[in-house]
Amino acid sequence: MNDLQKRTWAEISLPNIRHNYEAIRRSLPAGCRFLGVVKADAYGHGALPVSRLLQEAGADYLAVSCLDEALELRRGGITMPILILGHTPPEYTGLLIEENLTQTVSALAKAKEYSAAAQELGKTLRVHIKLDTGMSRLGFLCAGDYFDIGVGNVIASCKLPNLEPEGIYTHFAVSDEPGEENEAYTLQQFQLFTDVIAAVRERGGVRFAIRHCANSGAVVRYPQMALDMVRPGLLLYGYGDESGRLGLLPCMRLVTTVSTIKHYEAGTSVSYGRRFVTARHTRMGVLAIGYADGLPRILSNKCSFYVAGGYAPQRGSICMDMCMLDLTELPQAAVGDEVEIFGEHNDIEALAREAGTISYELLCAVSKRVPRVYDK
Repeated sequence: MNDLQKRTWAEISLPNIRHNYEAIRRSLPAGCRFLGVVKADAYGHGALPVSRLLQEAGADYLAVSCLDEALELRRGGITMPILILGHTPPEYTGLLIEENLTQTVSALAKAKEYSAAAQELGKTLRVHIKLDTGMSRLGFLCAGDYFDIGVGNVIASCKLPNLEPEGIYTHFAVSDEPGEENEAYTLQQFQLFTDVIAAVRERGGVRFAIRHCANSGAVVRYPQMALDMVRPGLLLYGYGDESGRLGLLPCMRLVTTVSTIKHYEAGTSVSYGRRFVTARHTRMGVLAIGYADGLPRILSNKCSFYVAGGYAPQRGSICMDMCMLDLTELPQAAVGDEVEIFGEHNDIEALAREAGTISYELLCAVSKRVPRVYDK
């Protein structure tokens, strides 16, 4: 990285991502495919570099949230199969086919729209059917009284002209959370998923080449749910409570610098809203990171960062482009020193708890203006 850019940056370890991919892959049953989730710019790690690594390493599929994310990968030279998890307006069916993208179908009405558009083009669109087994988000309703209707709608969708129903999947709500109730709910979702697949086969003669439901939590906690393909997301990047079970490594370190150090007497208010007032003579550092870079304002006065071999508390409201760090107990800290926001010395999970959120959000929040520096 050019020293002139050395304000705030994210260090991404591609070797760690490769390590994680290989460790997860080794845990899978023979023949099980690997889908790498690279939506949201690969959880902030950079969709193109991560996708290039996975393509070269031999992954079978990638998943993104929307058409724009898929096109970014295709324009960047990614040729492997890509599944779009979210909705794509049917007027883009031609582009989906042209770019060899796989589209999620979550309702009969959407299937009909894609079929009609593909028919008009005289081409075939590859799709994966999504079932709502308890996430209560996208997907064919199939629980309880909706079972027969859901099965019928899936069969009808799969038999529409110019659609190739390659796969079927669902998403677990609490597979990554401990406790008997969460385990029971996940097992219930899995049972419903397999019941619908069996009914679709028996009643409609429809068989799917790829059945997938194992997200990050299920990959580790429920290996019996691997089926034909798994979909690790956060797990691939070495985060989450389950990552330790497979010896996975975190892949991002967020770093900033001390841009200024000032001395304040007791009774000095700091930053917007005067939410911190010094109780003593204070040596205060100004850091070159704020909420526009992805450091949540809600962390104001709640966290510490690692600098000069020790930890220093953040003080005052976090601003758009900077925040303040109390360096009184670290006299060795100097202007220009690196400050680790999260990484080897500052656990992102602990930071997420202080923010009342999850590590997913902190990773995805690292903004585009923060340069990514890749360790290859």
